[in-house]
Amino acid sequence: MSSAVEDVVIVGAGLTGLLLARELHKKGRRPVLLEKSRGAGGRMSTKRVEGAVFDQGAQFFTARTPRFAAEIEAWCEAGVAAPWPDGAPYRYVGRPAMNAVGKHLSAGLEVRREAKVLAVKRNAEAWEITVENQPALHARELVLTAPVPQSLALLAAGDVVLPADLAAELRGLDYHPCLALMLTLAETSALPAGGLAPDDGGPVRWIADNTKKGVSPGTSSAVTVHLAPAFSEENYGRTEAEVLALVSPLITPWLGAAVTGVAMHRWRYSEPKTRHCEPCVWRPDLRLGIAGDAIGGPRVEGAATSAFALADRMAGEGSSAREVGT
Repeated sequence: MSSAVEDVVIVGAGLTGLLLARELHKKGRRPVLLEKSRGAGGRMSTKRVEGAVFDQGAQFFTARTPRFAAEIEAWCEAGVAAPWPDGAPYRYVGRPAMNAVGKHLSAGLEVRREAKVLAVKRNAEAWEITVENQPALHARELVLTAPVPQSLALLAAGDVVLPADLAAELRGLDYHPCLALMLTLAETSALPAGGLAPDDGGPVRWIADNTKKGVSPGTSSAVTVHLAPAFSEENYGRTEAEVLALVSPLITPWLGAAVTGVAMHRWRYSEPKTRHCEPCVWRPDLRLGIAGDAIGGPRVEGAATSAFALADRMAGEGSSAREVGT
């Protein structure tokens, strides 16, 4: 094995990976983040489509715990977050768009983008991480923050056998999918500035105007439509035109203007159906951590909570909390 062994490698530069890396860095650690896409932030993402700008993943975030509330306050002070434009004091958005938070958290960290991990393997001395079209990395400690099924697939590809109880717990974690339509309108939409969450059990879960949020420039509207889990599951393989045709009768009254452009993103792992019994997984015997919103809880805050918990565990803090598997 090469003599170059990283201190800790974190797979995934979504919010969990970024916050974990920052906390470890503050404690004197040297984390390396591997991210398969070109940008950091995971589901706190933003997409530009022919001049229109869409928050295509998380639309806002809230805080129920003091620690995450303090984190949001720091983002607001840095100018990368602000209250939702309708004045709701509990709801925040990224500024100028949701991906600003990921960019902000990446500063000062070693984030290797377009680094798709294919397998992870535990050797006698360290972890070996196989990266597509790149040399393998070695690390004393490894953290997986990708959706749990993807993390388990990486371990299986490296023939890593987890303890039976932990493996069963993790295999029981699954996610709802979400189809996200991104619609460009000819004029300003009829949507309220605070967005709309129809509570009718139908296909539409959330619809918001990115122009009224201050995300997309111009006077015409850029609208994000998140479709409900059951509808997304049933229609996951359909094209954007087919999905729009199915929901158009429902959303047209809310839009109030003609659709001039359509794009769609498929979030296969949008929201955890269930969560782990602990906010993070830390196996000191394997030097392996697993974290994310299916571990720490749903929503943006759950992803952050998992990161904070794992940072404390890896630093030897929070000793009164039970370490999974010990």
